[in-house]
Amino acid sequence: MTCIQIDSAFDSGNIEVLAVDGATARLAIRKDYASDFYQWFHFRVSGADGRELVLKITGLGASAYPGGWPNYRAAVSDDREFWGRTETSWNKDEDGGTLTIRHTPTGGTCWFAYFAPYSMERHHDLVASAASTPGVSHRCLGHSLDGQPIDCLELGEGERQVWLYARQHPGESMAEWWMEGLIAMLTDPADPHARRLRQLCRFHIVPNANPDGSRRGHLRTNAAGVNLNREWHAPSPQRSPEVLAIRNAMDATGVHFAMDVHGDEAIPHVFIAGFEGIPSITGDQQAGYDRYKAILARRTPDFQTRYGYPVAGAGRANLSMSTNQLAERFGCVSMTLEMPFKDNDDLPCAAQGWSPERSMLLGRDCMAALLEWLSS
Repeated sequence: MTCIQIDSAFDSGNIEVLAVDGATARLAIRKDYASDFYQWFHFRVSGADGRELVLKITGLGASAYPGGWPNYRAAVSDDREFWGRTETSWNKDEDGGTLTIRHTPTGGTCWFAYFAPYSMERHHDLVASAASTPGVSHRCLGHSLDGQPIDCLELGEGERQVWLYARQHPGESMAEWWMEGLIAMLTDPADPHARRLRQLCRFHIVPNANPDGSRRGHLRTNAAGVNLNREWHAPSPQRSPEVLAIRNAMDATGVHFAMDVHGDEAIPHVFIAGFEGIPSITGDQQAGYDRYKAILARRTPDFQTRYGYPVAGAGRANLSMSTNQLAERFGCVSMTLEMPFKDNDDLPCAAQGWSPERSMLLGRDCMAALLEWLSS
């Protein structure tokens, strides 16, 4: 019996092949460079010839978020366009914690990933398309350690400075799918919400804050093994030029509203985390944050406020994280949006779980909620 072939030497690829026997493989995830973080996988299987694949990813008990594996189903695609989910089981006692993926492809080749990937090539297509739209300008805020540009798209004529940025953690690819939906909405000349938002706001949009980690197939860090969302108090050119470039640009414009877009491995819901523990928090800031959450929960059933992260006590916020740093630095309303790697248990989807399509729609809903927030 011919053995399958497994490859990951491509944009955002990550897997180590330990053993292959026919259509069964024993695998492991490569750690982020100079880091102990690992959870993201993305690889291609060829030579399947219609056989059922049994793919065992081992050693996951020591992964970044072991709580992300129970009830998780792997993303799979035969054409790299539509990403569905396939049969997946978790056994914490097998081979250091093993995720077993079973799938019978329609052809000989298929792709598997922790979540539907968002490649750097698609990123550049997104930037090129948006930058060629009337009313949109592009600027490079700086460069990553690998020399990639930190792209920023700007549009709108209003006085409110709105900063939207995603993929500080590169494995959270749903964040850039969210950006694609948001940018499509804001650049649509026929969309009345977008038209009014462009009148009220000046948008600064960073679709990918960590291009190096994205291309390298990292879960959480940049090319130096640094978690960018722990650098906002003191970013440096040596460790975190991406954050330094973005924060310097924010200092130049000011910030009235900011959203940092992420994905959460373990919690099967969409939720928002805030800045409650910052030293200088005001009642108006807290009220503005609470009001935005209430508006978004009313506008889309994909968002909820029952589940999320614990709230920091008074004066105990971690100012190295962007949401806390920006709220403290600018007195603005800032927040972290989290989407699931799993399904959304509020509205489950057997075929896709949480998906690129749902992420893009949520981007549109978040902007419609922003308009209501600004107008109320």
